[in-house]
Amino acid sequence: EIDQENLRLKKHHFKILENSLERLNTNYLERLQQFFSDFQEEDIEIPGETASILRSYQADGYKWMSKLHKYNFGGCLADDMGLGKTLQTLTLLLEVKHSVKEQPLPKKTKQRVRQMNLFEHTDVVTEKDTVNKSVTPTHLIVMPTSLVHNWENEINQFTPQFSVYKYIGINRTKDMEELYNYDIVLTSYGIVRNDFEKLSELQFYYIILDESQHIKNPSSKTYKAVNELTGKHRLVLTGTPIENSLSDLWAQLNFLNKGLLGNYNFFKNEFIYPIEKYRNERKKIKLQTIINPFLLRRTKYQVAKELPDKTEQIIYCEMTEEQKEYYEREKSKVRNSLIENLEDEGREKPAMKILEGLSVLRQAANHPGLVDESYNGDSGKFEEVMDYINSITAEDHKVLVFSSYKKHLKLLSDYFEQKRWSFSLLTGETQDREAVINEFQNNEENKIFLLQIKAGGVGLNLTAADYVLILDPWWNPAVEDQAVNRAHRIGQDKNVMVYRFISVGTVEEKIQKLQTKKARLAETFVAPSESIKNLSKQQILELFS
Repeated sequence: EIDQENLRLKKHHFKILENSLERLNTNYLERLQQFFSDFQEEDIEIPGETASILRSYQADGYKWMSKLHKYNFGGCLADDMGLGKTLQTLTLLLEVKHSVKEQPLPKKTKQRVRQMNLFEHTDVVTEKDTVNKSVTPTHLIVMPTSLVHNWENEINQFTPQFSVYKYIGINRTKDMEELYNYDIVLTSYGIVRNDFEKLSELQFYYIILDESQHIKNPSSKTYKAVNELTGKHRLVLTGTPIENSLSDLWAQLNFLNKGLLGNYNFFKNEFIYPIEKYRNERKKIKLQTIINPFLLRRTKYQVAKELPDKTEQIIYCEMTEEQKEYYEREKSKVRNSLIENLEDEGREKPAMKILEGLSVLRQAANHPGLVDESYNGDSGKFEEVMDYINSITAEDHKVLVFSSYKKHLKLLSDYFEQKRWSFSLLTGETQDREAVINEFQNNEENKIFLLQIKAGGVGLNLTAADYVLILDPWWNPAVEDQAVNRAHRIGQDKNVMVYRFISVGTVEEKIQKLQTKKARLAETFVAPSESIKNLSKQQILELFS
């Protein structure tokens, strides 16, 4: 911007100065060089609570975010799936908790932001009155609904000193200032769209977007809503910063550092058309120069030596409202039927009814369409699985997808065919197994292999894949391990990531919890007629409560 006889730049454009301005006075040049030196080389201490569990690349990620924080820049942490973006982020918020004790509680008034100059390292200053009250920093983390449960679990596991409020569902607080009583507020993109007017009245310390590709469309309500939020610092997390076009990148970086890449029309003319249409190398280098300080990406291959051979994680999926209603109806039917049988016949006779009831609820937890072909609603787990497969294939990895049910694999394969995605399918009915396996192993364009767990759990070498998704966890851990070992075996030169998907509030979650308390329960589903005898009436009914 022109300011009388001076040229005024926003400080996030500092990388452009290195090659663009020829006549810099010595004093200015020295300050500029010192700025680069601080940004690139300054040593950062890791908070003691996580110092012992961070891998070296995760420590580097935390230090990078900490430097951005010092200079009040927004950043995009774009590591591959499974590399611990959540843990790196929580480490940053721990340091904030230690170093920033209190901040003034703002009034609910429109802010006027005063631009800081290039070398002022303080936070953005707002010209407004504040009430005579201070609060500890409150951070807002926005994510797909299905990830709220996972974030809460990781906070409890790694940083239990944080107080957390889940601002989701119909029971979320009406008193917005109550959120200032918590360190971290977890919410979803959908809630932000609906409540952005109320949320925008608050002053958060950090606004963090997880799976930030959800704001890639700059004309969407989601993009506009998150930009209405007010926070001193901004951070986004994604494994796929660019899914389809450079426009995806513009939306996320403009949220972080407004104006970094100009307005959208400028960006299209200056970068999207020259790079995507004409492969202009000079423009490509220029864009890389501008964004490089604000985007950090490490792939699994780059940090392979620091990863264990196999990393496992449970993904908790929230059911959609329609799915939840269907599930509850089916659960009531099964429970009422069991109560009658247990009272009339004792526990031994209804063993098959128990297994049939469990099977119905397991399928409904996946997608009610597996039980009722007339069901036209959505499934939370289906949407979450699709998001993961999208991310994995976009990062150029191959994935094995296991389910117990052929109907479930059919549901996925129909969806892939509509999208014209290449995939392989193996069930108990597959004739030429060898041809199907070779197609997946050797075709670089084919990144998805759907397998029925009983048919594909043994005797297969599928080392082309380095991701394994288990959609409806098998109750016999040995069967599940056999499935994972299709990829995690001799000849595998990549680290394997295993994700198990469990629908929250369903029989899947209940059995998982019971398994940890009572190991023999796993045997219930291997030799059902014998081991169901070991369950009390109360335990059986709790499965269907």
